Amino acid sequence: MKGRPLWWLPALAVMATLWWLSDQPHTPGPTLVHPLDWGAHFTAYLALGFCLGRASGRRGLALVLAAWFGALDEVHQAFVPPREAGVTDWLFDLAGAWLGALLATRGAADTVLSADAVLSEAPR
Repeated sequence: MKGRPLWWLPALAVMATLWWLSDQPHTPGPTLVHPLDWGAHFTAYLALGFCLGRASGRRGLALVLAAWFGALDEVHQAFVPPREAGVTDWLFDLAGAWLGALLATRGAADTVLSADAVLSEAPR
């Protein structure tokens, strides 16, 4: 599947919103308790995975980018009192990003992680 460059804008908007929310000592609205908090993580990263999947056209790349951003965001939260980082939150981020990337790239062969694809796209 060919990437759609304009989808990088919503992807960056989702990332900026997630970063801003993570930077707040208290998230706007009522405090979410588990499992609602995990549902929020899943849904937010589903949106991010979808946008990254559309932008890149590659499921694997979208998932790797979302996974790295999610991990960085969790570490960032560890430095924002009274927030805390959580592996479980990150796993829900991954699950949401995976489903979003899958929906964005369904019907497309994902070759981003295959050696043949890397070699065929290498400059000559």
